[in-house]
Amino acid sequence: MRTGDEFRHTIRRGTKAARPTLVTHVVPGNGGTTSVGFVVSKAVGGAVTRNRVKRRLRHLMRERLSSLPAGSRVVVRALPASAEQSSESLAADLDRALARAGAR
Repeated sequence: MRTGDEFRHTIRRGTKAARPTLVTHVVPGNGGTTSVGFVVSKAVGGAVTRNRVKRRLRHLMRERLSSLPAGSRVVVRALPASAEQSSESLAADLDRALARAGAR
């Protein structure tokens, strides 16, 4: 996802699932290319911390793309607690949030 309109549509129309470290919004697809967007605000930390969190989340989502319905749209919003969590903890929260949102 690249435009604000795509993010807004996914956040407004998608199923929301919150965990202590992140929030996911999922719009199930019916074919086509799956797209994922990330929101990491300044509340998470400085630029280095935000980019580290974004890279970790991107890596975790890359491993889970095949389990999402084709054409789905997903927005992952990192919360401030995500900066201190291990990758294993983030992965567990991401799996639970995707399952709760009905994406898996």
